[in-house]
Amino acid sequence: MTMYDIIKHKRDGGVLSDQQIRKVIEGYTRGEIPDYQMSALLMAIFYKGMTFEETASLTYAIRDSGDVMDLSSIAGVKVDKHSSGGVGDKTTLVVAPIVASLGAKVAKMSGRGLGHTGGTVDKLESIPGFRTSLSGEEFFDVVRRVGVAVVGQSGDLAPADKKLYALRDVTATVDSKPLIVSSIMGKKLAGGADGIVLDVKTGSGSFMKTVEDAKELAAMMVAIGHTAGKRMVALVTDMDIPLGHAVGNSLEVVEAIATLKGQGPQDLTDVCLELAANMLFVAGRGEIDACRALAKEALHSGQALNTLAAMVKAQGGDPAYIYDTELFAKATHARDVLAPRSGYVVKVDAEEYGLAALSLGAGRLRKEDAIDPSSGLIIHVKPGEYVQAGQPLVTMHTNRPIFLADAEERLLAATEIADDNITRRPLVLDRIVV
Repeated sequence: MTMYDIIKHKRDGGVLSDQQIRKVIEGYTRGEIPDYQMSALLMAIFYKGMTFEETASLTYAIRDSGDVMDLSSIAGVKVDKHSSGGVGDKTTLVVAPIVASLGAKVAKMSGRGLGHTGGTVDKLESIPGFRTSLSGEEFFDVVRRVGVAVVGQSGDLAPADKKLYALRDVTATVDSKPLIVSSIMGKKLAGGADGIVLDVKTGSGSFMKTVEDAKELAAMMVAIGHTAGKRMVALVTDMDIPLGHAVGNSLEVVEAIATLKGQGPQDLTDVCLELAANMLFVAGRGEIDACRALAKEALHSGQALNTLAAMVKAQGGDPAYIYDTELFAKATHARDVLAPRSGYVVKVDAEEYGLAALSLGAGRLRKEDAIDPSSGLIIHVKPGEYVQAGQPLVTMHTNRPIFLADAEERLLAATEIADDNITRRPLVLDRIVV
């Protein structure tokens, strides 16, 4: 089939073969298939969907479009984690050190933030000197010595996904489950880990707005990872409200460090311990209850905090910041957003909170935008809690005071206060394991 025939076949609801899908991905990666034809195929997939077999073929074709990491020179079981993105999601900074401190190896490639969701790489770069760009041998060496390294995604890893995602972003085809699954799992499988834990967010601050959509997405990714020979677990977690109290790069690092000291917010602590326990589970460290106990001990003993400090030092950062967070630079302006009335906070729109933080300098709208590490939000009151009129709801931190008024207006509109309280749903809504 020509590319024209493949587009027409999918447009009419046909099923593409593995050979056809690989031909398309190889041709597009090499620049032989133009954007306008690839855009047409993406839109056909958006409307007609893909079978499980097609989605798996697309995933493997993306995986094989560039380098596939061989982690066999690193002794032990290698485990990875992926979050589908959210507001205040700093879990990698807590989870990876916990898991590494217990003997599993975490060789993690993470992304930068775009839009209202934050990126792990940006957060780590708020630690002075921390290098997220390492050579392959440097990366492996840190994992061998410390147990964990976190770097930016390699330009040679799943290059088809980078081209496809850029095209999806401008053709309104991001919101397609087969395309989301193949994008995430293509990169994760190229990363070479033995086991993968997926944190699939659902709610206003995530891409999957409903629990049903998040569960379907999680099940597809677990099944595809399993067919590729990986040990897989997916957790479906709540992102209707920001995770923890901090939103913004250095603010989130400070909160992650507090969590590793046993002083973090309860919701963040609970989600991190569950993710860490499941990473230990896929690493073969025991049944899930035993793994939860191991994760709690690593958190409360301080060994996970020491592992984070060792990783920071190994990647060129100053470990003093891990033990004394007062060293982090502060934004020049801070302003409280005050509750307009007394009552129970019944709604906090996570996406709107993320966009408010972005406007203060904590995020980027385009890949080339600069980020201000010290900007962001500290949330004082969350859904289910009572607030008095005039009590601070949020503190805004920024070096761009001109944007404070607009951010305050957005935050007030995104916060609902009522006379009657609500019942919050659980943080972990489902666990899918094979």
